[in-house]
Amino acid sequence: MIILKIRLELRMSKKQQRNFNRRYASEYNIFRSIFYLCFLYGVVIPFFTIFYNYKITGVENLPKWNKRDKYIFTANHVSIFDPFLVPMAVKKIIAFMAKKELFEPQEKFSWLIKRLGAFAVDRTKPEIATFKTVRDIFTTSWSLGVFPQGGTRPYGKLEGIKKGFVVIAKNAKADIIPVAIAGWDGYPKLKPFTRRNVQLHIGKPISYKLSEDVIIYEWCKQISELAEYENCAPIPQSYQEKEAVQI
Repeated sequence: MIILKIRLELRMSKKQQRNFNRRYASEYNIFRSIFYLCFLYGVVIPFFTIFYNYKITGVENLPKWNKRDKYIFTANHVSIFDPFLVPMAVKKIIAFMAKKELFEPQEKFSWLIKRLGAFAVDRTKPEIATFKTVRDIFTTSWSLGVFPQGGTRPYGKLEGIKKGFVVIAKNAKADIIPVAIAGWDGYPKLKPFTRRNVQLHIGKPISYKLSEDVIIYEWCKQISELAEYENCAPIPQSYQEKEAVQI
C-alpha cells in the first residue's frame, strides 16, 4: 500500500503543471527575445505577406524609445491572429496577457503561447501575480500587450471593454498605445486560394495620468475612428462639463 501510494504521488507530481500567471524577469531573456524575433520575421510576417493584403499606418505615432519608457499595446480583438498582428505592426517584442485556459496541456498551441512569453490571467478576478509579472516585464526590453475586450468580439462594434488594462497601466505607470485592427474579412482559404484583407492602424499614446473614464473613452474613440467601429464608451463627465461651458 505504501509503495502504491508513493507511485501515485509521483504520477500526480509529474502531471502537475506550472501556473503561468506568474512569470519572472529572468524568463524574458536574450534567448527568448531571439526566438520571438525569429518567429516574427521568419514566420509571422512571411505568412501575412502570402495570405493577406495588409497595410500598416500610424508608425509615426510610435514614441521614440528609451530604456525607461514603459508602454502597453492594446487592440480590438477580432481573431486568434491578433497577438501576431500587433507586434507585426509596431515591430516590438510584446508579452501578451492571455486567458488561463490557453495554457492547459490539451491546448494545441499552448507550447507556443508559453514560448512567446505570454502569461495567464483569470478573467473572473484580479490577481496579485498579474501585477508582479507586469512589473518584471517592464524591467526588461519587452512591452506588454492587452486586449481590453477580453475575448474575440464580432467585428464592427466596440463593446465589452474591461477596465483592467487601465488599472494595470496606472499601477505600472505605463502609457497606452492603441492599435486598431481594421478591415478584417476572415481567415485565408487554400481551396480556392483566397487572400484576405486587414489594416493595422497605430494610434496616439494615451497617458496613464488621465482619469480612468477618460482613458477608456479616448481608447475607444481612437479605435472606433481608426477601425470604423461603433463607439459604445460613455462620454466622461469632465468632457460633458467642458462642452456645457463652451455652449
